[in-house]
Amino acid sequence: MKGKKLTILSLLFLLTGSILYFQFMYLKPVESQELEDGTKVKFRTSENTIEVYQDESWSSMFVKGVNLGATVPGHYPGALAIEDGDYHRWFKKIQDMGVNTIRIYTIHEPEFYEALVQFNQKHPDNPLYFMQGVWTPVNELNEQEDAMNDKVTKQFKEELKRAVGAVYGDITIPERDGKASGDYTANAGQYLLAWHIGTEWAPTIVENTNEKHKEAPAVKGDHFQTTKDAEAYEKWLAELLEYTAKLEEEKGWQHPMTFTNWVTTDPLEHPKEPLINEDLVGVDATNIKTKNWEAGYFASYHAYPYYPDFFRYSEKYQDVKNDEGKADSYKGYLRELKDYHDGMPIMITEFGVPSSLGNAHKGALGRDQGGHTEQEQGDINAELLRHIHEEGYAGAALFTWQDEWFKKTWNTMPFENKNSRAYWYNYLSNEMSFGVLGMYPGKEEAIEIDGSREDWQELNEEEVQKQELNADGWDSLWITHDEGYVYINARLQEDFNPEEDNLFLGVDTLSGGVTKGDILPKGELDKGLETLIRLGRKEESEVLIASDYDYHNRLYGNQIGEAETKNETDTFTPWRLAVSLKLEPPNANYSLPFEEVSVGKLPRGTAGDFQDKNYQSQALWQTKGNIVEAKIPWALLGFSDPSSQMVVSYENHDKESSELKSKKAEGIRLVPWMEKNGSETQLSWKESTTPHPVSELPKYEWESWTEVDYVERKKQSYYDMQEAFQAINKVKQ
Repeated sequence: MKGKKLTILSLLFLLTGSILYFQFMYLKPVESQELEDGTKVKFRTSENTIEVYQDESWSSMFVKGVNLGATVPGHYPGALAIEDGDYHRWFKKIQDMGVNTIRIYTIHEPEFYEALVQFNQKHPDNPLYFMQGVWTPVNELNEQEDAMNDKVTKQFKEELKRAVGAVYGDITIPERDGKASGDYTANAGQYLLAWHIGTEWAPTIVENTNEKHKEAPAVKGDHFQTTKDAEAYEKWLAELLEYTAKLEEEKGWQHPMTFTNWVTTDPLEHPKEPLINEDLVGVDATNIKTKNWEAGYFASYHAYPYYPDFFRYSEKYQDVKNDEGKADSYKGYLRELKDYHDGMPIMITEFGVPSSLGNAHKGALGRDQGGHTEQEQGDINAELLRHIHEEGYAGAALFTWQDEWFKKTWNTMPFENKNSRAYWYNYLSNEMSFGVLGMYPGKEEAIEIDGSREDWQELNEEEVQKQELNADGWDSLWITHDEGYVYINARLQEDFNPEEDNLFLGVDTLSGGVTKGDILPKGELDKGLETLIRLGRKEESEVLIASDYDYHNRLYGNQIGEAETKNETDTFTPWRLAVSLKLEPPNANYSLPFEEVSVGKLPRGTAGDFQDKNYQSQALWQTKGNIVEAKIPWALLGFSDPSSQMVVSYENHDKESSELKSKKAEGIRLVPWMEKNGSETQLSWKESTTPHPVSELPKYEWESWTEVDYVERKKQSYYDMQEAFQAINKVKQ
């Protein structure tokens, strides 16, 4: 019987393989122009635009793009964990958003190219095109600090060759650590819009390469050549473009080409930029020209409205106004950059802001790097897209499609375990939340924050710890968690009025912390509190952190200066994140103060149906009658890695690095009390024991995890971008 089953499975496998073989061997061809030598061209550059060949003629097309990452929650990019079903599901949603082009940064697994071909064969009149990125050998480049080093160039060319093979479906890539591999049999070349090589360039490496190779000869390739003004770095890029063009020729195709660039290494001058390296050197796309390459060449930039700092401080764009009549430095920058590249197409292939509680940098006109709701994210991104289109760009690619949990942010890195970042969702880290497809922690859909217990009743019994409380005003406390939050559901003895009353939950995770003070119940605690959850009026609902535990002050106390600094013990202080460090010459062009933002506020609201476009993901607590329900981000409770129960310790960090030390948490003890009618009556434990025995309260404990549950949902920003993309005509006049 076993042998019979294996035979059937083998036949099914062979049948599936045969279907895929014939499907990829006999594709419905995409209309393209054929040159005299038989080479095919589907897209080409023409003055300031990208043109597409359709209906036997060329017409301009605005590239409406979105960037697609290489992984999903619980994995780092090198795992390439996206599955065939994910691609098929996403392609439909991406197309429905009004996007015509996907940009990928590196070679994906064969499933990407197979799924794209299959999807487009089913949608021949409205295919999804793609830009293929090729990742720089960053480790070798950083080690050598010289792009023209033979090892760097050799590795880059090897990756270019693999990428061409993957796109045209005629390569087997052996397994490599952190890289895509497998049998590539799907020819996706006819859906390729452009080659997009390289990564954001470190200005010091650009400068070093230029200095070291001043006498490098001009590139005079058959298809890409450099001008007399070209620097060594531009010559290196021209050589790589020429190499890619030669590989393309062998496949019988030509496609437009570009290299990645960003504001930091643009060719413009930014006299009000405070950071020296942010305006140190430029990489100039206009110093590279094409020859006998009908598909053409264009410039591309990553451009965000909040960085570098000249977007806030420069006065050169004061005369450029947006639709509201306000001076708009982002729109002004786009105009200047476009004017510089006049006569060649230019795209912005990364732009956008995240939806997150955390913020990493302030931007002009409120376009910060975080601190936005999903609706605010959509409003800002849609406005940026309109600016790019209005200023005459050839296209724009939104950053990004899906949220990426593995991403790091400079101002949360000191209190995160770098080796497990992908296993939990840190709402303070803005980099995790750039997507328009939200990747939410596992219980986000199961538990609707609405001030009730109905959905809690449907959870598995072992998922919820139920504590009966011996505290005045309290009846019971239910606790659970997922990859992003600790969920709390409290039943009180009377209805809760947040306009008059305050509810407190002290949080004990370590030895140490606040044991007495004005905000605590009368008396003293036998174990200290690291953080404090306070729920009440809008302006008072927040998570506070013990002043002697406050690692913001530990990290930046010497920079805060006149800003409020609390060094005394037995107090709590607001949760803060640094958004800009103090700058002083000679390490900066001019002085700027340290900047910080408050991030501990807990917005009250009813989240609503998870799949509804108006779902409020940042509704962190709600009350109804005598039920109070909340979800508290792990990071606000001091956790550096909840997947292994690690929490930031009280130990002083190494002054040579900004990384704080962590230790295993002693579980979570929640210490409940409340204030009735302002502060007139304070209710606490029924026993009068002093110190209050926090150590005898039940612990909330959980198992470590390395596999995650997550749920997908189109954010409100998806619908805003859908409207913005669809407002741009398919054929740009």
